Amino acid sequence: MLNILFVCYGNICRSPVAEGIFRQLVAEAGLEEQISCDSAGTASFHIGQLPDRRTRENALEHGLTLTHRARRLTGDDLAQFDYFVAMDETNLEAIEKLNYRSTGLYSNDTIFLLREFDPDVSDQPNVPDPYYEGTEVFEEVYQIALRCCRQLLAYIMNRDVQPE
Repeated sequence: MLNILFVCYGNICRSPVAEGIFRQLVAEAGLEEQISCDSAGTASFHIGQLPDRRTRENALEHGLTLTHRARRLTGDDLAQFDYFVAMDETNLEAIEKLNYRSTGLYSNDTIFLLREFDPDVSDQPNVPDPYYEGTEVFEEVYQIALRCCRQLLAYIMNRDVQPE
């Protein structure tokens, strides 16, 4: 079983929607027995909370129900997950620092920015944080996550998923 962890700051906007989209894509591909995912935040402000109301409303508009409860990234995650997908460079750096402190290892092929998988080439490496923004940014985040998660799944399937 491959385990993928999506990571943002508070785990209530970007990473839960990426997790939900990726989970849905995995189910549509019939790969639930081979791939699982979760999400976490690098901060502890919202532990135990559902995703932001605006994130949930936007996801529902696309037929996606988000029930994840916010949690913080921990050193234990490093042993449990195979891939770490950060929403921005700050969270990528936090994963890398935790990884280095916990294991002394660093791997370029297991820790990514989500937008590394964006087929719409952009100079922007970060998924925008919609928390202090309007509803249009929540939709932008959904669309970015959707197209990137499609490419991420293709990458993982080509690299790690064996036909049954």
